[in-house]
Amino acid sequence: MRPLLSFSFVLLLSSALLAATQPQHVTSPPPATATVKVGVIMDLTTAVGRGCLTALNLALTDFYTSHPNSTTRLQILQRHSLRNDAVSAASAALDLLSNHRVAAILGPQTSSSAAFVAEIGRRAQTPIISFSATSPSLSPYLSSFLVRATPSDAAMGTIIAALASAFSWRRIVPIYENDEFGASILPNLIDAVAAVGESKVPYRCPIHPTASDDYISMQLYRLKTLQTRVFVLHSSSKIAARILSAAAAAGMNNNNYAWILTSAVAAQLGSFDPDVILDTMQGDIGIRPYIHRSERVRQFERRWRQELMKENPNLNADFVFGDISPFVFYAYDALWAVAMAAENISLANPTSFPSDPTSNGSSFPAELFQLEVSKIGPKLLESIRETEFDGIGGRFRLINGERNISAFQIVNVNGEKAKGIGFWTPSRGFSKNRKSSGGGPYSVKREDLGQVIWPGDSLATPKGWEMPTGGAKMKLVVPGPVEPGFQSFLSMNRDPATGYVSADGFVIEVFEAAVRRLPYALPFEYVSWVNAQGKGAGDYNALMNTVANETYDGVVGDVTITSNRSEVVDCTLPYTVSGVSMVVPLRDVRSHRAWIFLKPLNFDLWLVSGAFFIFTGAIVWFLEHRTNPEFRGPPTHQLGTVFYFSFSTLVFAHKETMTSNLSKFVVTIWVFVVLILTSSYTASLTSMLTVRQFQPTITDYKELIVKGLPVGHLRHSFVKQLLIRMGFNEKNLFPYKSPQEYKDALSNGTIVAVIDEIPYLKIFLSYYCENFTMGSPIYKTSGFGYAFPKGSPLVSDLSRAILSLTESNEILEIERRWFGELSTCPKQGGNSISSSNSLDFNSFYGLFLITGVASILALIFYSLSFLYTNRRSLASIAAEENTLKGRVSSVARLYDGKDISSHTFKKLGKNVALDGRGATTSAGSSPRFNADQSESPFSISLGTTTPPSMDFSSHEIPQGTSMDGISQVEMASPQGIPQPR
Repeated sequence: MRPLLSFSFVLLLSSALLAATQPQHVTSPPPATATVKVGVIMDLTTAVGRGCLTALNLALTDFYTSHPNSTTRLQILQRHSLRNDAVSAASAALDLLSNHRVAAILGPQTSSSAAFVAEIGRRAQTPIISFSATSPSLSPYLSSFLVRATPSDAAMGTIIAALASAFSWRRIVPIYENDEFGASILPNLIDAVAAVGESKVPYRCPIHPTASDDYISMQLYRLKTLQTRVFVLHSSSKIAARILSAAAAAGMNNNNYAWILTSAVAAQLGSFDPDVILDTMQGDIGIRPYIHRSERVRQFERRWRQELMKENPNLNADFVFGDISPFVFYAYDALWAVAMAAENISLANPTSFPSDPTSNGSSFPAELFQLEVSKIGPKLLESIRETEFDGIGGRFRLINGERNISAFQIVNVNGEKAKGIGFWTPSRGFSKNRKSSGGGPYSVKREDLGQVIWPGDSLATPKGWEMPTGGAKMKLVVPGPVEPGFQSFLSMNRDPATGYVSADGFVIEVFEAAVRRLPYALPFEYVSWVNAQGKGAGDYNALMNTVANETYDGVVGDVTITSNRSEVVDCTLPYTVSGVSMVVPLRDVRSHRAWIFLKPLNFDLWLVSGAFFIFTGAIVWFLEHRTNPEFRGPPTHQLGTVFYFSFSTLVFAHKETMTSNLSKFVVTIWVFVVLILTSSYTASLTSMLTVRQFQPTITDYKELIVKGLPVGHLRHSFVKQLLIRMGFNEKNLFPYKSPQEYKDALSNGTIVAVIDEIPYLKIFLSYYCENFTMGSPIYKTSGFGYAFPKGSPLVSDLSRAILSLTESNEILEIERRWFGELSTCPKQGGNSISSSNSLDFNSFYGLFLITGVASILALIFYSLSFLYTNRRSLASIAAEENTLKGRVSSVARLYDGKDISSHTFKKLGKNVALDGRGATTSAGSSPRFNADQSESPFSISLGTTTPPSMDFSSHEIPQGTSMDGISQVEMASPQGIPQPR
């Protein structure tokens, strides 16, 4: 709100002009209806003013043509007011309100004039409807009787920030008309850019409306000496034409530049001379409110051009047939809204009553002017705000007193007109066509817009900045001096006589290789850093502050990218590996203890191997017991045979002959498993006894914290504070400045570990890898990068160049030149670093699975064969035995008997004697030597003795016993005494 004294002066001056101002009746109301006077304040010297007045006349005619039974008729009273003359606008408003008691006022044309008139309307409680004042500072919320029938420029900031993000422009410079209208966009623009977080507004260029051409040229040449090449132009069409012409004369409209035109310029292209458009605006991007070109709109445009030529026969045809300003459509809809509102409240002979100077908050005396308060103003205002209809400018709907539009159009100036390349909506962001702009997530990607033809007829997007040709070189600070041990990484020398700084090392070569890949020349020079204490290399956080306050243009050095540093500077992508790790000494873990032979196998593998030895021996016994004499005999003899057979396979010394094919199958697979197992054991034991093997003295950094062990770190590094945050005691932390100091401290036991960034530790290991090793990263960092001021466009360009270096492996070649092959340690020779050489069960899981499955399958097959062969005896046992214990005992005795039908016993022929339970006796020997004789009720002798006679009806031969192939067999007497033949 302006000071009261200024407002008093304006009103006094306006009152003096009332007598010289005469009303002009554009139209006459029809008879027999209530007349509603509506004032119009426009600048008829401008193309927009004349065009809007024609639109108002068409709207008045069209409304009453479509509403022939209306009880009210609007009468337009037009007043002329210079565009930037707020005094004349206020004078016209006072005349319309005091002398003609208008019910509403349309206009004035500019935001600055609308602010005065809106205050007068508030005092008179008369609606002021503006269809061309777009300044965000002019708000219906602050001026209660103001209605904005045009969209505000408040959205311009968000759209411009979205364009900058879409085209990857990090800096934009606004060039604006230095008045209330032009400057009002800056808060929204700066806030929107800050919200996106990818760009910033480093400086601005205000141009006063009365500025000379020389002043404008001088300001543009100043911008040309700076880096930014993206400009936002926000001004009236008259000032914009002068600025663009000066920019073209300065060479600022080529393919290195990008211009964004706000709706104040892009929506008024019809007001520009075609030569200005062709010479100065080609390739510019514009933002303007979107108006759908329906058939109704096209018919209106034809009628509007005809009427405009009739009313202004001397008007430039280029304006008539060029792009029509959106204000023309909004003026048409504004009058239509007033007519509808007047009809809705049924106005009849509207009258006013004298105002009370103290009733409306006025501090001015009543004698200053006779301003009456409208009786119908509040009702008309409420009706206008509630009016909603489909206008030619889109859906007419007011939200908080302002017209709401659904979309803005993004255009590209090409030729004499602007070509649409996409749309922007608050909910959808950018979209190529209007139909797709209603749904989907918010997006501001470049792909969401159509092809842009940039200045110079270029299809390549301007990068948005460049190094000025005549500008000073960039000052890039190099930390130094560097300790001798790290000079392969970075070195800096300063000539004391000339002050010239030369830099070298891995860091410098990577930077210069990246600069060579930039699409433009980058003049720079290295400078040495001296901190506040007058010393060289030190606190890198302080070094970052010198870049943040733009003392230097950047840092080229071993700068670790951390979160706190990224708050004050921007860093490129890292050019080294990231992370903090630990280096510890190695110790020889070869053991010469007595029990070293147990170490090649882990406990679980020893356990499983022993179990499978016993399991395999038991399976072989089960398969061989009934047919192989070597697996028979007393229980202790059979148990010893099982263990001896299974464990003798370790040295392949088993002497037992296999008679069953199933057991041969099982033993063959098992011997293969034993061969692999013993070979692996031998190799592992040999390695333990002969090869030097190292283990880290510390494997977990947490052990250092728990035991309070001394730890070394690099001096002036952020690692110290990191270690303190991780729980290390500060008194156990010792700073060092070179790899040699690291080595000496680790060797003499001053410290037990060094914790530092991986690039530094790699350099240390390149010299001393024989007795030291680096573990896994214990803390994640972003690596080393180059630092520049916030918003510097160099960051993105150098980051892409570093990526290009990495993809081409050039950075690896640079690393080899300075550090050699860091992945190998030739000093270690045949030594190995190992945490354990023991073999575990997982290494042989498949072998044990194969032999186990083979043994079980053989067991199942043999069991099924046994059950089938002895099915009759098993049936008899089931019938005779009533208890489970008895049945199991009978089946066990049946299995324990010899299978005399097997080829093994047939092969024995006459040399073997069989007893009733299957025991054997050598021919000619006494039966007392038969191990089973004492348990047998009878015996069978082959070829030596014969029983007298035997009744086979009373002595049943066990099921499955065959007598084939046995000659001269005689059964023993019932008393078991053999009889000689």
